[in-house]
Amino acid sequence: MAFVKITEQPSLYDNLEKKSVREILEEINTEDQKVALAVQKAIPQIEKLVTQIVPRMKQGGRIFYMGAGTSGRLGVLDASEIPPTFGMPPTLVIGLIAGGDTALRNPVENAEDDMNRGWEELQEHHINTKDTVIGIAASGTTPYVIGALRAAREHGILTGSISSNPDSPISHEADVPIEMIVGPEYVTGSSRMKSGTGQKMILNMITTSVMIQLGRVKGNRMVNMQLSNQKLVDRGTRMVSEELGMDYEHAKRLLLLHGSVKKAVDAYHAENPDK
Repeated sequence: MAFVKITEQPSLYDNLEKKSVREILEEINTEDQKVALAVQKAIPQIEKLVTQIVPRMKQGGRIFYMGAGTSGRLGVLDASEIPPTFGMPPTLVIGLIAGGDTALRNPVENAEDDMNRGWEELQEHHINTKDTVIGIAASGTTPYVIGALRAAREHGILTGSISSNPDSPISHEADVPIEMIVGPEYVTGSSRMKSGTGQKMILNMITTSVMIQLGRVKGNRMVNMQLSNQKLVDRGTRMVSEELGMDYEHAKRLLLLHGSVKKAVDAYHAENPDK
């Protein structure tokens, strides 16, 4: 099948500047409803990638996201949410963006066109065969991502990709290509919209399912979350209180003493084996 760049095809809507605010919002929402269905079709590929990541991470492996522009920012965002949500060190899921941290807020000229820079950055992190590299590119053509995936694969490292075009170049560089075909954007070529939304959904699915498989969730609760503000201390206290059947203040003291819901509950059970 020839490579078709759906992400650059004309919007299904026109004369946007003549529309009312309500029309614009309703049409964007109509397009957004297509995203979840596109992601649903990609679940078999997402599952295939996750089931290969989990045993690697159990052996000390890491996930590296590689992207440029919106795709890179979303990778960095997902990686940054893992420590507070699941109490994992920030070295386990790492987001790398073409142009470095400057590119999080400002475009960096030609950064995404360097085919070698991505692999050089991975080497700076001492990447190894326990790790996984996931390239994110709506177009599927970003040289920074393609070069990193190609080199990683040549070195026996598991690679995945997330793109919005079928049969794209990054799909050919990935062991597990995830293709989420959301169709043309509302504003032609603006892949920060549906493609970005779908990427965020898939990244949430990957890391959340991996962390659950690694035992970082109990029942349906974030028992390893960092207690970084009063809202989270209160949430954790209520978890301990409900789990152990104790009053709020006692539960709060126990939680703050041990630093996480899981550690507090485990310590209580160790000290009170009959309860």
